[in-house]
Amino acid sequence: MSHVSSHSPHGHAPHGQAPLRTVQVLGGGSAGSSAHVRSLASGLVARGVRVTVCAPDAADHTYDFTGVGADHVHVPRRNDPASVAALRAACADAHLVHAHGLHAALRAALALRGRHVPLVVTWHIRPHVEGAKARLLRVLERRVARAASVVLGSSSDLVDRARSRGARDARLAAVALPARRRLVAAGEDADRLRPKARAELGTTDRPLLVAVGSLDRRRGYDTLLDAARAWRRLDPVPLLVIAGEGPLRGELQRRIENEGLPVRLIGRRDDVGELLEAADIALLPGCPAARSVLAQEALHARVPLVAADAGDIPELVGDAAVLVPHGDSEALAEAVAGLLADPDRCERLRNSGALQAATWPTEDQTVAQVLSVYDELTRPLPLP
Repeated sequence: MSHVSSHSPHGHAPHGQAPLRTVQVLGGGSAGSSAHVRSLASGLVARGVRVTVCAPDAADHTYDFTGVGADHVHVPRRNDPASVAALRAACADAHLVHAHGLHAALRAALALRGRHVPLVVTWHIRPHVEGAKARLLRVLERRVARAASVVLGSSSDLVDRARSRGARDARLAAVALPARRRLVAAGEDADRLRPKARAELGTTDRPLLVAVGSLDRRRGYDTLLDAARAWRRLDPVPLLVIAGEGPLRGELQRRIENEGLPVRLIGRRDDVGELLEAADIALLPGCPAARSVLAQEALHARVPLVAADAGDIPELVGDAAVLVPHGDSEALAEAVAGLLADPDRCERLRNSGALQAATWPTEDQTVAQVLSVYDELTRPLPLP
């Protein structure tokens, strides 16, 4: 197989070689994996790689894969024969296919059946299921892990999980937090946006606490609302703002109203970065996906973070956040109250957060690592 590789310094195919063609397949389309695919597509295209993104039209509308130079093929997030056939057609002349997430990888493996095309799979999250669903999940993970030429895990526990499921090659992936595209009016800056955002939320004279994520069980919102009961005793009483949507919205809203909690549910937002920059403290009370986007955004924005000691959070944040036992509302409440009363400690956390964020991979490093894997898997075999 002859094509341009990462060794071409200017990203153009040398004479007589065809550009490397990759297909990126999105599955569940979480914000983290979709943003990663956009970032990856942008970097690969800039290096002369042809990129096709297979994802629903809605994902292209939100993340604008075509805007960074990739082709887009509409493929629904289903495993039915029509979706698999559409994916198979999109992969017809691909040198390599890269699937993001379990369901995307399953479809890609079905679409590539009988073809000798390398399959790279990135595992971004740890699914949380129980009972019969957990058994089915193990079966699907084994099938995907064994079908993949290389499994890239965004955290060390995901790499271990892939190996335990039979992956022949599992590696820790550099997954950068894509640069946030801020829509800032001319002349406005963070110092002006912060009071404006706080005024819109009604927190000009009280602390602002921010949590972000889908409203589901694993996010720890029950623990968070339990902690909010204790914050009513503080003066001034902080306001907790939760950005996100999900199946628990009605239940959480009833608790907020019945218990008179200082909490607002503000729905799904596209200005999370601005919310965080307005916040006094960011909160991550549950079991997040691997390489939590909120944790990374908070440290990049120099916002003190209080998080549950769960998943890969300790590995991700080091000593740049306050960690509390998962599910312990009393410890969470005390940690937040302690930070609000200690500006010097908050400042130390801001500084250590910025230092920790500087150790994370950049988008260029992420693209370079992925391209080296592609090159390794598609390099022509030496002649005997």
